[in-house]
Amino acid sequence: MDIASRPSTPIENPETADAAVPPKAPAVIRREDYRAPDWFVPEIALDFALDLDATRVRATLEVRRNAQGSGDHTLRLNGDGIAARSVLVDGQVANDWRMDGLDLLIELSGDAHTVEIETLINPAANSQLMGLYASNGMLCTQCEAEGFRRIAFFPDRPDVLSTYKVHMEGDKARFPVLLSNGNCTATGEGTDGKHWAEWHDPWPKPCYLFALVAGELVANHDTFTTAGGRKVDLNIWVRPGDEGRTQHAMDSLIASLKWDEETFGREYDLDLFNIVAVSDFNMGAMENKGLNVFNTRYVLADPETATDADYDAVEGVIGHEYFHNWSGNRVTCRDWFQLSLKEGFTVLRDQLFSADMGSPAVKRIEDVRVLRSAQFPEDSGPLAHPIRPDSYQEISNFYTSTVYNKGAEVIRMMRSMAGPECFRAGTDLYFDRHDGEAATCEDFVKAIEDGTGLDLKQFRQWYSQAGTPQVKVRVDHEGDTATLRITQTVPVTPGQPVKQPMPIPLRVALFDRDSSEHRGEQLIVLDKAEDSFTFPGFARTPVLSINRGFTAPVAIDSDVPTADLVFLAANDDDPFARYEAMQSLVVQHLVAAVGGGMLCDAERQSGRDAIGRALAAILDDATLDDLMRGELMILPSEAYLAEQLAIADPGAIHAEREGLKAWLGRELEDRLAALHDRVSAVSYSRSAEARGARKLKTQALVYLAAGVPDEAAKRAATQYAAADNMTDRQGSLMVLCGLDTPAREEALADFRKRYDGNALVIDKWFSLQAGSLHPRVLDHIKALAQHPDFTLHNPNRVRALYMSAAVNPKAFHSGDGEGYRMIADLILALDPINAQTAARFVPPLGRWRRIEPQRSGMMRAELERIAAAPKLSRDTLEQVTKSLG
Repeated sequence: MDIASRPSTPIENPETADAAVPPKAPAVIRREDYRAPDWFVPEIALDFALDLDATRVRATLEVRRNAQGSGDHTLRLNGDGIAARSVLVDGQVANDWRMDGLDLLIELSGDAHTVEIETLINPAANSQLMGLYASNGMLCTQCEAEGFRRIAFFPDRPDVLSTYKVHMEGDKARFPVLLSNGNCTATGEGTDGKHWAEWHDPWPKPCYLFALVAGELVANHDTFTTAGGRKVDLNIWVRPGDEGRTQHAMDSLIASLKWDEETFGREYDLDLFNIVAVSDFNMGAMENKGLNVFNTRYVLADPETATDADYDAVEGVIGHEYFHNWSGNRVTCRDWFQLSLKEGFTVLRDQLFSADMGSPAVKRIEDVRVLRSAQFPEDSGPLAHPIRPDSYQEISNFYTSTVYNKGAEVIRMMRSMAGPECFRAGTDLYFDRHDGEAATCEDFVKAIEDGTGLDLKQFRQWYSQAGTPQVKVRVDHEGDTATLRITQTVPVTPGQPVKQPMPIPLRVALFDRDSSEHRGEQLIVLDKAEDSFTFPGFARTPVLSINRGFTAPVAIDSDVPTADLVFLAANDDDPFARYEAMQSLVVQHLVAAVGGGMLCDAERQSGRDAIGRALAAILDDATLDDLMRGELMILPSEAYLAEQLAIADPGAIHAEREGLKAWLGRELEDRLAALHDRVSAVSYSRSAEARGARKLKTQALVYLAAGVPDEAAKRAATQYAAADNMTDRQGSLMVLCGLDTPAREEALADFRKRYDGNALVIDKWFSLQAGSLHPRVLDHIKALAQHPDFTLHNPNRVRALYMSAAVNPKAFHSGDGEGYRMIADLILALDPINAQTAARFVPPLGRWRRIEPQRSGMMRAELERIAAAPKLSRDTLEQVTKSLG
């Protein structure tokens, strides 16, 4: 699964809500308490009588006692919000059953039985979007992590694998397309305008991979022939009228099938592969076996409505969910503590795929930017956890950047140490050993160990220790020898006060100052608290380039002189290291400006001059392609800057960063204007050259808007009017949204009218305004919350407005606390509607310990207000209590 209607009512003031005793924290589930299931379900047959308001489900389970279980005769079947209308055992009405909370318990005397249970559910009332729910007249499912128990009583755990037969019947006019997992084995006409379909999935799977979709859909159809000769029918199902925006998704799917065969030796194993786009979806997409269900934002794309970033996201998510067919489906998780087994590995696979499809250098920078903006703060906050957690209260809260993105980085380190060919031998061994099983992270590491010859005993600590390792580096020079001295510390995190050193692979190169060249790249592994590495043959102290390609997810503290950073930004031949030098140059300057003592005017000017020289060199470098130039122009985010400080002042960070940007915009105005003119002449295409040109258009406008806003407003308005694609139109509108100019309102009105009825593009309209630098951005957000097109019932729309606000430091960290109150109000209003989405808004408030005292107190007060609310969901309660604890 990749880490979206009715008009909404205004968010109520929680202070007027009825007082009640705060809810009790849910029970803690611990990894050490894992026990094998007492009963397996080798086969299940599901019969659905489909209806938007009342769907009848008859589940027939063939249950077998686990000889390795505890010997308990009680069959426990999990349920959530459902009731049994009838219970039969071996064809007879069962009397020996009872409810234990939400679960149904049946006493069984033998070792094998047939259990049949009927339930009735109301999909239209399911606003949580888990289980079977209605979306714009269509029925669809989301079962990961624990949604199947909202459909039928079942042992809802990943290590119970079953083959599925599904029969569904419904009104043909309302549900003309009936889809489920596997292959369609039969269809037919029923009575009273109904029709039916039967599906069979021959591959055993856990119930979280079950899927059903029924509705009015049309398909973009194609075929793919696997390396083994199997012809696979491919379908991308969408609402009528959307089919014209699915070709990029189909091209990405075919590329994924081919790439996985060539790179990992994995062939597809069914005759059919279906993707369905759904407008109401909590996540990005779901890898259900043979029937992937996607958020529409990761399927629909054409130049008029999708940016270059949207195209990349479609390609990456299509690949991610397809790659799960092996890393997640054929080999699944034993329990939810092993979630990174499938998600971390599959994120790495989709990253490698996207790198091969485009620019490896740019893709690596983008991946690291995501890690630093989302996972590093998670690792240093109250919600820090290892990639294989030891406990949880609500599993939906562990679909985190740590599990996904850091999990991918941990596996990438193994690949870096082994080399791609040996790593492939390890993954082949993993798939061969555990095909058809529910495996563990230890199973994966052992297969890599055996397949590559690496000793990964100490490396396993990456799975059990939370926190981002802090690596300090110093270069000493004596005679003709340079000595690299490195130390590591893993910070204290909740529940883990004592940490052990971990193996940290680092690619390094040492540049000769006179020739601007290095003598080759080396991979060193720091596996102690401190170590040193010697490099002979340097008459002068060399310039160190370290963690090239970001070989390890660590924070490097190298105290590199400004002159060396300028040197690396201009000369490093590793694209990531060059990007990193430019980032470090800016970070050092801005942290010095806000971190304890203010810079004097001369010091501030000296820092800006160095950054200006480096940026000018980037703008002038004819050897750079424009995609990479665009990456090098992006300043470190305010969130990343805050991570460099023990206690951050968001207002000071914002002022210093904007001040630097404005100075650069004025200082380099002529170069930026010339750059904008050059790239504006490049015609639209999907080529790397044209994509790079579009990226630079926006980056040039960003600097000009900060330094010479009148000039930027004119250029942005001209670019908006001339745009023949969404990338240019959105980029110019983003800049205009932050400026107090009449062109802003004109462009917003035109955008809204042009795309009326296109939900995904209207999401952009909300997001651009909520994420802007406009001085009245909070007023704009409040007005948008009352807009007729806003609803709390669609996760995409909620994220477009409020997540854009939560990650916008100007709005969220407003000095009067209004941003914090706004997000807290949202959480309280959204929690009863969609708890999973509501809980994802808690972490920004949970950063209160790392914020200056005045804002910190206001953030904590909002968390306490949320915690005191009655009937808070388990999802939100866990996040809030941990954030306060």
